[in-house]
Amino acid sequence: MELDPAGMTPVIHRLKRAQGQLAAVTRMLEEGKECKDVVTQLSAVSKALDRAGFAIIASGMEQCMNSDNQELDRKELEKLFLSLA
Repeated sequence: MELDPAGMTPVIHRLKRAQGQLAAVTRMLEEGKECKDVVTQLSAVSKALDRAGFAIIASGMEQCMNSDNQELDRKELEKLFLSLA
């Protein structure tokens, strides 16, 4: 199953934002910033990645449900979803 590129635009933006946040975490570690600040930023990166993953899987589920050609069955989608948990 191929994802609709137009529908993935918000996900791509979220991933790019997460990429910037991750760079900030690396920079904070190199600069010896406070642990609390580093962990807070790292948490934001993690949540952004999780949300992007959920959006990708939700889009895939929607495409599968609206398509007669079901390349991914329910078990495969469930496995993908749980891989983010």
